[in-house]
Amino acid sequence: MSTDGGLHIGILVFDEAEELDVVGPFEVLAAWEQHSALKPHVSTFSREGAGVRLAKGLRLVPARSADDVGPLHVLVHPGGWGTRALVDDPAHLEWLRQVRVQTPILASVCTGALVLAAAGLLAGRPATTHHDHYDDLAQLDPSVVVDTEARFVDDGDVVTAAGVSAGIDMALHLVARLESPEVARAVRRAIQYDPAPPV
Repeated sequence: MSTDGGLHIGILVFDEAEELDVVGPFEVLAAWEQHSALKPHVSTFSREGAGVRLAKGLRLVPARSADDVGPLHVLVHPGGWGTRALVDDPAHLEWLRQVRVQTPILASVCTGALVLAAAGLLAGRPATTHHDHYDDLAQLDPSVVVDTEARFVDDGDVVTAAGVSAGIDMALHLVARLESPEVARAVRRAIQYDPAPPV
């Protein structure tokens, strides 16, 4: 955990998480550290602190375990194939509910929203996920208002992003929300991200 009093952001990693769901927000939020007076600090963590193998084979060694990550201002929960097991993991869902109580902003990317829904954390809220999983989200919790148009949905203390690269847009939005649009633009320029690239 950051010891300088700044904002502390944790990105959960787990086996079969989608690579860009993890590293997209990480890149944005780590670049934010270099442009901010708020002293934000972003770190990755896994439940036990062990290394993980992401969905396409990238191996990642997180900085911390869930037990030593400390209180967070923002928790980012990625998606990917690994969420299929987490949706049915009572221990993980209960951990999420407990973390939610003390975390001001809970964010998800892609099918990370399915895990939030399985934990009951999206009940009655607007949310989004990867376009292939709108029906899965609605099935997990029919009270969720599934937004099929937005790249991300900000519902105050819960922010959900659509599939994969939408996590970058969501992370830039969090920078703008937590600090300023000017700083978010500086971060976007620093990582040379074009939100509407030529096709």
